Amino acid sequence: MKPVKERIATVAVFLANGFGIGAWAVEVPRIKEHLSLSDASLGMALFAFALGAIVAMPLAGRLAPRLGSGRATALLGVAFVAALPLPALAPNFPLLCIVLLLLGAANGALDVSMNGHASTIESAWHAPIMSSFHAAWSAGGLLGAATGAMLQRSGMGVIASLALPDVLIGALILAAAGLALRELGPRAAPGGSGFALPSAAVMRLAALAFLCMMVEGAIADWSAVFLRTVLTGEASIAALGYSAFAFSMAACRIIGDVFVRRLGSSKVVALGGFVAASGLALVLSIPSAFTACIGFALVGLGLANIVPVIFSAAGRSTPTPAVGVSMAATAGYAGFLVGPPLIGFGAGLLGLRLALCVLVAATLIVCAFGGRAVRGSSRSAEPKAVVE
Repeated sequence: MKPVKERIATVAVFLANGFGIGAWAVEVPRIKEHLSLSDASLGMALFAFALGAIVAMPLAGRLAPRLGSGRATALLGVAFVAALPLPALAPNFPLLCIVLLLLGAANGALDVSMNGHASTIESAWHAPIMSSFHAAWSAGGLLGAATGAMLQRSGMGVIASLALPDVLIGALILAAAGLALRELGPRAAPGGSGFALPSAAVMRLAALAFLCMMVEGAIADWSAVFLRTVLTGEASIAALGYSAFAFSMAACRIIGDVFVRRLGSSKVVALGGFVAASGLALVLSIPSAFTACIGFALVGLGLANIVPVIFSAAGRSTPTPAVGVSMAATAGYAGFLVGPPLIGFGAGLLGLRLALCVLVAATLIVCAFGGRAVRGSSRSAEPKAVVE
């Protein structure tokens, strides 16, 4: 019997987490203004958020197998709800860094736990469904950002603009916990140390996650800068590139599971890498408003389902899903952080356009080796393509 209630509950957690991150993202400029932070100070504060996530992710990989992934997801969801409004209450820069460290840790730990639980549900479902969870996260991010913008236009302050969405997020988390965040998979054996060297298969998947999220991070921070540079006098459309990327990624994740069932995970990864590389090559070789929208949309289309497939494969490659997911997620988050400064350093040496060619190389590596890595991670659990 398929765990329908468990799937609905976990989708609600992904939606709630995405909603919270979207609501937080639109408040960053107002918090910067309220505390009179320089760009460098804001960068340090946001680094604290990332540092908290990177530290917490491996720890969550050890926590979930012991508590059970469902119980851990509920507990860490409550921690995320408690931490979300804290940045709005910070009176100065040092305290902002501290609360962002806590928020990043709560978010990173929840990310690992909910993905591990989703991987367990997918195994019980006997069909690829991971993309549907990530689609809920993307949809939540868009809704959270839209809600935050609406609250700002209505005259709400920063505290209210984070607290009101947090009430809805808390209700979703509690409803999900009450509905069906129960245990489906194995827990770690009592007395185990929780430490183990990752297998070669998991290391390959972690490397893929690093490359894919490095591209995502670089596009988030540099797409508008690149277009503003090459489209002189057209600054108003510079943000269209990232908008096209984000929208196509969210839309493609809604139907991503269909592609995985039809083609198989390995082909989705290889084909996705090729499509992403083609989109980047189009933008860099013929930069214009039209090619920016088409090219970045292709990148979002190509990358949309690779990370869900990687997390799913990583979850199948270890005795308990959260352990494998924590390794892949930590590597992916590191890539998301490394991407922007790497492009900035390369731009200083070679120019921005040549530096962005690194992203083309990264997606071509995913295309060339990603399918084999996913296929070899857990052959017995690999979802088969549907042939009609």
